Amino acid sequence: MGEAKRRKETPTQNANVWWSKEKSQQFVTITTQGAWVGIGLMVAYWITVRFLGPALGWWQVVN
Repeated sequence: MGEAKRRKETPTQNANVWWSKEKSQQFVTITTQGAWVGIGLMVAYWITVRFLGPALGWWQVVN
């Protein structure tokens, strides 16, 4: 019996995989959104520290 025929007769190896294609796509979507949220928070923090805080007199930026 040839190798290709033997492989066809055995059940697929993906039958018992707990990490499916849908789950991996969800993971990529969630982590991408999380990364953008993190970037947005970092930019908001930088604007606050660099511009908003000194403009409101909360602290002084020292060069």
